[in-house]
Amino acid sequence: MFAALLTEYERHLTVERSLSAHTARAYLGDVSDLLGYAATTGVTGLAELDIGVVRAWLARQHALGRARATLARRTAAVRTFTAYAHRRGLLSHDPGPLLGTPKQLRTLPTVLRRDEAAALLDGAAETPEGDTDPQALRDQAILELLYATGIRVGELCGLDVDDLDLDRCTVRVLGKGGKERTVPVGEPAVRAVEDWRRRGRPALATGGSGPALFLGARGGRLHPTSARRIVHARIADVEGVRDLSPHGLRHSAATHLLEGGADLRSVQEILGHASLQTTQLYTHVTAERLKRTYEQAHPRA
Repeated sequence: MFAALLTEYERHLTVERSLSAHTARAYLGDVSDLLGYAATTGVTGLAELDIGVVRAWLARQHALGRARATLARRTAAVRTFTAYAHRRGLLSHDPGPLLGTPKQLRTLPTVLRRDEAAALLDGAAETPEGDTDPQALRDQAILELLYATGIRVGELCGLDVDDLDLDRCTVRVLGKGGKERTVPVGEPAVRAVEDWRRRGRPALATGGSGPALFLGARGGRLHPTSARRIVHARIADVEGVRDLSPHGLRHSAATHLLEGGADLRSVQEILGHASLQTTQLYTHVTAERLKRTYEQAHPRA
């Protein structure tokens, strides 16, 4: 019944809103589920969708045991959709603003200590194949760049060869919503990426590689799933370093920047956060770690 509308809405999300494929797919799935539920309640057209139907659908999601984060995302997806439908004249009233947002329980991210990060990066460089193995060069460059810049794994995989400016020690990153930012890169990461680009990448490159900076085993652009697998595998090879995802390296980079004296606004720019409130989470991480150190070290803690 709503197939044509969903197709148009998908185009709106990906082309007009420039949402990532992952976010667009999640929003589209949420809206499709809502419309499917609405049809079971007797709704025969979008004009009949009202706040009662939407709240009943969300209540059903809660009854099914959906997590707070999932409920919050589905609420956001509905708001985005009803606002779109209202602008197009498909809904006479927008029920979205009447919806409350489930408060998410913010958990502090797990991060590496500075010595653990150093052990990981130094240990990852000591592969059995040495620095002559192209995949070892690539993996080292990935770890160095993720930790040096705090970029997301999707942003890493989207990098092209010319995005790294060796003279200025910066990398041009295309973030969420198609927003471009320039992020500083430390010299160890620059050396690792340049080593991969000069001596490792040509061994994996094929006619279909295009400008992609990081390549998979078959020469195509490295997929985020493969990048995650690489990070987990390299961390597992280093004794004493806790397992983390690429996002854990992003958390670690942000935390270490703040611990080193970086101001919150600068860290927000580096990470590409739209809201300063998101970046403020890392101030709680550093405060919590400081508290643990105090309790362990002070005789009257």
